[in-house]
Amino acid sequence: MLVETLIFGPIHLISAMTLFVSKDCAMTEQNPPDHNPAHSAEHGGHESSLSAEASPQSTIGEPEPFTEIENLMQENISLKDKVLRTMAEMENLRRRTEREVADAKLYGVTSFARDMLTFADNLRRAVESVSADERETASFALKSFIEGIELTERDFLSRLSRFGVKKLEPQGEKFDPNLHEALFEVSDPSVIAGTVVQVVEAGFSIGDRCLRPAKVGVARGGPKAEATH
Repeated sequence: MLVETLIFGPIHLISAMTLFVSKDCAMTEQNPPDHNPAHSAEHGGHESSLSAEASPQSTIGEPEPFTEIENLMQENISLKDKVLRTMAEMENLRRRTEREVADAKLYGVTSFARDMLTFADNLRRAVESVSADERETASFALKSFIEGIELTERDFLSRLSRFGVKKLEPQGEKFDPNLHEALFEVSDPSVIAGTVVQVVEAGFSIGDRCLRPAKVGVARGGPKAEATH
């Protein structure tokens, strides 16, 4: 009995194991692994979405080269425009400053020059106080005195001209309201209407401005002046 058990026991065990293995193989053939396309697509789409979500994160800190170049060009254009505007403003400021300095030099003595005109008027009145007939019959001392006054007047006007102050000589010129002040009209058909025929008080200008208008008499009744274009 013991001998049969020792001989036939292993044989039955091997047979049982063989039968179990054959049944397992059969079951595997009947139920193959799941190859469902939908399931595969689902897994593939999930993997693609993960890769798509991961890809932008990998390029956030890396701008496109052409975009970077375009931004730099726009910044360059903006800076160039600012520089040009600044240069234009500085040029305008320089010109305005030069003009203001020139005006200050020329017109800074306006008040002083206007006060000095009274002195010039008094010199002229002193000379005109002696008529031509009296000067012819006057003594040598009186003639020298009058000539001295005239010399002083010329020298004074010359010094005023160094500061841009000039005496206006409107006799025979067309009346200019910017430079002349009409006190009266003189009827004279032989003279063109609007012509200055008499100067009561001389005028003066400083630069291109009128320092004091000349007080004059204007002709009327004559032919009208031709319009100039």
